[in-house]
Amino acid sequence: MTALPELVALLEERIGLDAESIGTSAIARAVRQRLAACRMADDRAYWEHVRSSEAELQELVESIVVPETWFFRDREALTALGRLAVQAQMQRPDTPLRLLSLPCCTGEEPYSMAMTLLDAGLSAERFRVDGVDISERSLALARRAIYGRNSFRGGDLGFRERYFESGPSGYHLAERVRQCVQLRQDNLLQLELPRPPGGYDFIFCRNVLIYFALPAQRRALDTLRDLLAPAGLLFVGPAETGLMMRNEYVTAKIPLAFAFRKGSGAAPASPAPVSAALAPQSTRVPPSRPRRAAVPVAPSAAAIPTSTAPKPPKAPASSASRGAEAEPARWTVADIERLANEGRLDEAATACETLLGERDAGAAVYYLAGMVHGALGHPVRAIDLHRKALYLDPLHADALAHLAYLLDSQGDAAAAEVFRDRARRARERRQA
Repeated sequence: MTALPELVALLEERIGLDAESIGTSAIARAVRQRLAACRMADDRAYWEHVRSSEAELQELVESIVVPETWFFRDREALTALGRLAVQAQMQRPDTPLRLLSLPCCTGEEPYSMAMTLLDAGLSAERFRVDGVDISERSLALARRAIYGRNSFRGGDLGFRERYFESGPSGYHLAERVRQCVQLRQDNLLQLELPRPPGGYDFIFCRNVLIYFALPAQRRALDTLRDLLAPAGLLFVGPAETGLMMRNEYVTAKIPLAFAFRKGSGAAPASPAPVSAALAPQSTRVPPSRPRRAAVPVAPSAAAIPTSTAPKPPKAPASSASRGAEAEPARWTVADIERLANEGRLDEAATACETLLGERDAGAAVYYLAGMVHGALGHPVRAIDLHRKALYLDPLHADALAHLAYLLDSQGDAAAAEVFRDRARRARERRQA
């Protein structure tokens, strides 16, 4: 009899992992890797070994969480950080700012935060960034601070000229940036990180809660609430906005930054779990988890349960009738992203349907609509939309990866693996 259920339960207890967020097949593969490394043929024997060995449990965790990040990945959030940090420093010139990156992965995020503040004109002694991660392997790479091409993506790489030196082994981060960041190994669910006086002014905890089971989400949010300063900002991933708004947080209303403040009301007793489908590539990407795949299927409202299908779009309100926010004459992708950022997923879905009805709707629109419907819990509709995106752009890596995730969640592991492989190859072509 397999010990996989016990191993899954142990991972949920210790690191909060929701097996359904990555698929039990990913955990099974990691267990097989560790069986080979430990020279064990029986997973029952491995179960007895891992539950009595913290070192082996850490090795299993390392096999499941695979880093995927790059410098300045979340431009809007970092832009907001730079602006707000300057304002906070002007208001409190004698108190250094405290920032937290959790999980910090291989260091790209906390170092990006430090470079953002240095570029904003703050001197190194005016702030400190703490980087925390559960993976010792990732932290070792972060401490080494030598990065390859994959850590530098996008068109704006001016920061690389300012803060890195090129060498035979890669790009070496400047010591003045490294000194701004303190790295440590810790577990969000069993956090021993000391809370700074007054709390953290800014916390980046993006795209990790989507992998947690519901009890772990609650524990993590309680921990983050305790760490955050009364006027501090918590930056999360797009798929986590609904979770935040159901748990005593209010949006800071900074477009595409996905930033929240602590609210004053009591949190609901039973917040619904958040879907992983809306998330961009996580800083903690399990090996099977990703994003999205081919055979065009026309979008169909019939695929959505009647009770949750988006309502037909309203006509733009006249200036005389505008009490609440009026709909624009023509929705844009930026409008939809803003609605999703604010947790207004039903409105975002309605706006998506309007855009999809236009003749020039492209792959980006279908992909965004698929993410919104995935976050709303409409997997069949989301799968259809991602397939349509791939019909228009067969190399859309994010659509391929999200589709793989959705197919896994629907029990089609074989098809999911095909699309994961396509996503990997699409990313390799893009990077090349």
